[in-house]
Amino acid sequence: MTQQDLNSFALEYRLRKLDPPLHKRFTDGVFGLQRVLSNYKLIFPEFTDHSELHSLTVIDFCNRLIGDQLEKLNQDEIYVLLLGCYFHDTGMGISRKDFEAFSQKIDLKDYLARNPDVAPEKQIRDFHNEYSGLFIRKYAPFFEFPSEAHLEAIIQISRGHRKTDLKDESAYPMAMPVPNGNTICLPYLCALLRLADEIDVTAARNSILLFDPDLLKNEVCIAEHKRHRAIRDLLVEKDAFILVTDTEDEEMLQHIRELTEKMYQTLATCRDAVNGRTPYLITQKEIRIQRVGQTE
Repeated sequence: MTQQDLNSFALEYRLRKLDPPLHKRFTDGVFGLQRVLSNYKLIFPEFTDHSELHSLTVIDFCNRLIGDQLEKLNQDEIYVLLLGCYFHDTGMGISRKDFEAFSQKIDLKDYLARNPDVAPEKQIRDFHNEYSGLFIRKYAPFFEFPSEAHLEAIIQISRGHRKTDLKDESAYPMAMPVPNGNTICLPYLCALLRLADEIDVTAARNSILLFDPDLLKNEVCIAEHKRHRAIRDLLVEKDAFILVTDTEDEEMLQHIRELTEKMYQTLATCRDAVNGRTPYLITQKEIRIQRVGQTE
C-alpha cells in the first residue's frame, strides 16, 4: 500500500488504532447506509454524485485538510466526522412519507411564502441538510450510536455542511462533552465537512461513473456535468486550493471562475469559524486555477 493510500484512509486507521470497538460501530453504520445513499437518484436522476463515492471523496479531502493536526483529534471526534461525511446528504433521498413529516418540523414559512408553487424536489434540494438531520434522528436506533451526545454531534455537523452559522456557540460548542470524558470540537468538524463537500468539484464526481451524459435532459445538470469534466483535479496545498482545468473554452472558464468565487466564500466562512474559535487551523487562504500541464 502506498503512502497516498495510507493518507487517504488516515482518519479510519487512526480510529481503529485508538478505539477498535468504536471503529467497528463506524463500519457497521456505513454498511447500513450504502443502499440509503443511492436513493437520491430516485429524486435527482441527473444530479452529480451524492452516493458513498462522494462520501469517500469528502473523507479524503478531510484527511488532506487535517494534515498533521490528526493526532489532536480524539476517537469520538474522528467517529463523528467520519459518520457525518456519510450521513450529510441522506436528506437528498428521503421517501415521500418522510418528506411530508419532516417538512412539518422545518421552519419553511418564509420560504413557502416566496415560493408558493415550489416543487418537492427543489424544496428537498434547498433544505437537504435539514432533512438529513431529521433523517438521522428518526433512524438513529438502526445505527446504534454510542450515546445521545454522539447522535446530536452527527446531526449537527450533517446539518452544518451548508447554511448554518458555525459561530453559534449553542449549536456548535467548542467542547461538546460525551460520556467517556472526551469532548467534541463541533466548529472544526463541521467546517471540515462543509469545506470538503464544497471542493468536491472534479471530473471524478461527474456522471460518467453513474450515467451516460448524452442522455441528460436538464440544462442546469448538463452545464454542471460539463463543468465537472473540465476540472481534472483539485490540489490541496498548504496555503491554497488549485483547480487543474482542461479547457480553453472561455465561457467554461468563466463558469469555473464563478465556481471558485463560491468556493472562496465557503473557505472564508470556515477559516473564520475555525481559526477564530478553536485550537485548530485551516491554512488555505486562496483558490487558484491552473491549466493541465502548467506549472506554477
